[in-house]
Amino acid sequence: MTVMGTLSVAGNFVVIWVFMNTKSLRTPANLLVVNLAISDFFMMLTMTPPLLVNAYWGTWILGAFFCEVYAFLGSFFGCVSIWSMVFITADRYNVIVKGVAAEPLTSGGAMMRIAGTWAFTLAWCLPPFFGWNRYVPEGNMLACGTDYLTETELSRSYLYVYSVWVYLFPLAYIIYSYTFIVKAVAAHEKGMREQAKKMGVKSLRSEEAQKTSAECRLCKVALMTVTLWFMAWTPYFVINWGGMFNKPIVTPLFSIWGSVFAKATPSTTPSCTPSATPSTELPLRRSCLALLVLLMAEMEALMLFPLHTTEASEKTESA
Repeated sequence: MTVMGTLSVAGNFVVIWVFMNTKSLRTPANLLVVNLAISDFFMMLTMTPPLLVNAYWGTWILGAFFCEVYAFLGSFFGCVSIWSMVFITADRYNVIVKGVAAEPLTSGGAMMRIAGTWAFTLAWCLPPFFGWNRYVPEGNMLACGTDYLTETELSRSYLYVYSVWVYLFPLAYIIYSYTFIVKAVAAHEKGMREQAKKMGVKSLRSEEAQKTSAECRLCKVALMTVTLWFMAWTPYFVINWGGMFNKPIVTPLFSIWGSVFAKATPSTTPSCTPSATPSTELPLRRSCLALLVLLMAEMEALMLFPLHTTEASEKTESA
């Protein structure tokens, strides 16, 4: 978990830093990717340290109030991430399926989607503080989440709506969208092969074909990211519904897998984003190299500074 948290925080920070400092990457579609990286970054930054502390002591030791805050932050950043995925998928559908007939995403439109995601996620994650369900320690006593053991209909109703709003509906929408995206990509590739065969050439390498190929590549990367994301969050869905309708299966060992898998998902963003398109791959590599050089320079300065300070003090004393 320590390695996972460190890699996720560092990886998402690099993605944010690179996109914010590379002008060519500041496109409306990439704003959605940056929003995903930001939510993943803060999720791991706020979730990993308390989990490690409690794992060391073998139980939750940070008090009831911090348990509620911890569960709220996990739910909040998780919801932001999944709805960022939804909007990324919608953009891919718009570009690939609708093609030239689609209305292009603008920076203003991307910012409205991002602001809306954070606003309605905040509104949705606050009710457990006011009696509609609640945030409690999980069965493993190392993390906190929503209460799936209370048998009142009021408490369960929150989980019903929560499951539809942040899991089932996004999953259905993304499956629907990618069904048509894959069909459009397959039809395009088939058409390109037939056209090349008629022209007696091995392949078509026009600028339009290259652009479409780049879009298809981005589609594959986005599909992989979304798939990994839902694989990571499905255990929490199973745990919540198992706790409501089949409590014996939710053992402490069973419940810990939700935290483990959910905290693995932020690592997919930094691993998939750099190879999204040829136009982003080279700037990302250059910026990552520049960041590495900068960090090495800072480390060298920190190593040398105490030495110079010691030498200066020795000269002062001798004088």
